[in-house]
Amino acid sequence: MNYYEIAIIGANLAPLTYESQCVLNEFEIVTIKLRNKTQNGCIIKAVPKPDFKTLPVIERLNLTFTQLQITLAKFISYYYTCEIGVSLGLFEPFSHYRKSKCSFIKAPNLSPLQLEAAKFIKKNPISLLFGDTGSGKSEIYISLIREYLNLGKQALFLMPEISLTPQMQERLEAYFGDSVGVWHSKITPKKKQNLLSEFSQGKIRLIAGARSALFLPFSDLGLIVVDEEHDESYKSNSDPYYNAKDLAIYIANKMGIKCILGSATPSLNSYAKFPNFRLKGRFYASQKEYIYDHSPTGLNELILGEISQALQAKKQVIIFLPTRANFKFLICQKCGQSMQCPYCSIALSLHKKNRAMRCHYCGFACMIPSVCAQCNSDMLESRKIGTSELVAQIKEYFPFASIAKFDRDEITTQKKLTTLLKNFNEYKIDIIVGTQMLSKGHDYHNVSLAIIMGLDEHLDYSDYQARSKSLALAMQVAGRAGRANYGRVIIQGLKCEFFAEYMDEFDRFIADEMAVREGLYPPFMRLLRIKIEDKDESKAVSKMQQILGKLKSMAELEIVGYGKCIIELIASKHRYQILLRSATHTPLLKASKIARDYGALPDIDPVNFS
Repeated sequence: MNYYEIAIIGANLAPLTYESQCVLNEFEIVTIKLRNKTQNGCIIKAVPKPDFKTLPVIERLNLTFTQLQITLAKFISYYYTCEIGVSLGLFEPFSHYRKSKCSFIKAPNLSPLQLEAAKFIKKNPISLLFGDTGSGKSEIYISLIREYLNLGKQALFLMPEISLTPQMQERLEAYFGDSVGVWHSKITPKKKQNLLSEFSQGKIRLIAGARSALFLPFSDLGLIVVDEEHDESYKSNSDPYYNAKDLAIYIANKMGIKCILGSATPSLNSYAKFPNFRLKGRFYASQKEYIYDHSPTGLNELILGEISQALQAKKQVIIFLPTRANFKFLICQKCGQSMQCPYCSIALSLHKKNRAMRCHYCGFACMIPSVCAQCNSDMLESRKIGTSELVAQIKEYFPFASIAKFDRDEITTQKKLTTLLKNFNEYKIDIIVGTQMLSKGHDYHNVSLAIIMGLDEHLDYSDYQARSKSLALAMQVAGRAGRANYGRVIIQGLKCEFFAEYMDEFDRFIADEMAVREGLYPPFMRLLRIKIEDKDESKAVSKMQQILGKLKSMAELEIVGYGKCIIELIASKHRYQILLRSATHTPLLKASKIARDYGALPDIDPVNFS
């Protein structure tokens, strides 16, 4: 009889010991019984016969993990301090892989500067392509992907989820045909199975996808491109809080894979750590003018006039707003009380179309009230305009214009995304009003006006990255206007001075921001955020105090602060946090393990502080 430690795939459990009459291989997948349920497990290692009774392995599956997946799973378990079963649950296993080699003759025409950039990238194992919006980064990526595919290698093109537009898919397919597979959360299980089958047969060799694409069974990966590398959607918002960009860098270092990070607004971490090539200017000759409107958020004479001019010139308009729904708040004018979610410590958003107040955190919804629950007054006022309300207002001024909304309420499926962007590309839509989704992956040459509203409020967020995130978002939205000719950008807000200083000057912003962060924040220091959640607030406070007691004696670890989270309650759970700082990751990983012992959630290298 043989005995093995087996990790239950996807389960937050330490590996368990089972017996088998067969000799099994490490990281082979089998089925076993756990609490009378059949589960998939992964062989971790052979062990001596234990002194307790063991259950048998039920069946060997014709599935395993690739070496890249095993290496990455082990690292995730170590760095994000989770059980190996949890980390393996992120990956798609495989049955076999057949290597195929095709020749891709077609290649993009690169300018002398683009050729110089490609040469620079080839010289460095990991490099940052710091290229202005519209400077032609995609052509450089495609040129290098072609070289690796022609060598018989696989390639991975990572993008933030909201950048996975039909346009990028079409561009890649134009060069690489059926060798391209697109992977993200909105494709159906059937399409995922078909893609995995073609991938294992070697028919698909270029994967374009969101962060989860990194977990596919690559067996001969030669190149990883991380586009929009600054984007925080590469960071998982649930445990384990991995960052796909950081994992791509790790696996590139560990296994000798070429890695390109690309952005018009790179993260300071990447800028400080990796050699970079500065790709300035735009691929197409174009001009851009910035107009700063020091007004509260909303339509006014200046903005309406600019929209009117653009429509008369048969041009298209995009309008960014940070808030979806009709209004963010419903406030009583008599007592000042806003309508709060009963399960979260945030205000409900008003959705006129559904005649409902809705929580954007836990999903709670109720009818729009006619009176204040606090004082029974009927003097209720809507505040902080959202995308739905702005669309309704624009329709009143421009009844003949075709206006579309582009936010998470509207774009709920891949088909809706495809249809909306297709209609916009075919000039069937004149104006798009949207949230952050607007800023990504859209390259349309007829947009002459971009309007950015309410973004200055992001500067006040309790986040060391508030300035860089706000500026990056403004520059990304502004980059949608005037791609091929003349564009105008209106930035509206009460704090326009910050944007006026740095728009189109991200190099200078990086230098100034480095000075602000030195000795305090990344890239100079490492951070760990520990989250403590419990339905019983006294238990949450007690856990926090116990963890703090353990941490206070640790060397090389600074407790930056602790207490209630900015959003104190979500889904009826009271939320507390501890923020830690260290020059290296080692003390932070020790602190993570202590947090796990108390059932808290460690988030190393956090990007979200609410």
